Amino acid sequence: MMLPTATATAVFLTAAPSSFSTRRRRSRAIFASLSPSFSASEEPLLVRAARGEDGLPRPPAWMMRQAGRYMAEYQALAKRHPSFRERSENTDLIVEITLQPWRAFAPDGVILFSDILTPLPAIGVPFDISDSKGPVIQSPVRSKEQVRELVPIDLDMLQFVGESLKILRNEIDGKAALLGFVGAPWTIATYIVEGGMTNTYTNIKSMCHTAPDVLKGLLSHLAQAISDYIIYQVNSRAQCIQIFDSWGGQLPPHVWEQWSKPYIKQGCESSWSKRSYT
Repeated sequence: MMLPTATATAVFLTAAPSSFSTRRRRSRAIFASLSPSFSASEEPLLVRAARGEDGLPRPPAWMMRQAGRYMAEYQALAKRHPSFRERSENTDLIVEITLQPWRAFAPDGVILFSDILTPLPAIGVPFDISDSKGPVIQSPVRSKEQVRELVPIDLDMLQFVGESLKILRNEIDGKAALLGFVGAPWTIATYIVEGGMTNTYTNIKSMCHTAPDVLKGLLSHLAQAISDYIIYQVNSRAQCIQIFDSWGGQLPPHVWEQWSKPYIKQGCESSWSKRSYT
């Protein structure tokens, strides 16, 4: 979908799950914000591809899950800083981890080291990460009253994200595209409703039938929060945003079309309508 040119140009691409498989699949969306002050030849290859340009010399190459967790360099850093929350919420560590695979392999995209759940405290949903259980949300959101208690995203609580992006853009110096990172509303809702990781998705799938209005309210709130978070990252100099719908693949395609795609679209279109990119 190409959106009209104005003070910035934007594109988002979405891919729905391609089968009924219960294997983990990622639907993905890229939201690209490009400054009109650069000529096409000066822009990174991945940015030009996201904009839909023809005649590129080759397809861009990058990895959606790029943090080099298999790299000895990362593993050594993780031993010194064993808390994942610290690694993904400390500006110096975010910058270093983000740059490790780029220094090693020089892909066309440099992806911010972050987590799908990073913005949750900023909307009123605290969480912890357990070494054995993964993310843990002590008070899952499953009622209309709990949805009403959620707050608009407080971007002041996410300054480490903006600071990291600005530093990374300078470090990369135009040699690759800088990609921000957000989770899709359905995937974030899965964690919030289930209270953490799950193999069955029982509660959120049940809500589709037993409490659809509650689930719609939660997804709409998350879409708005993600919209504001996208704008924040773009204003912090991210050139593209990857939207990860990690648990979208747990839905049959027609269900994904009803419960995930509209809220990805809502978040992206809301970002465009409120654009004030610097």
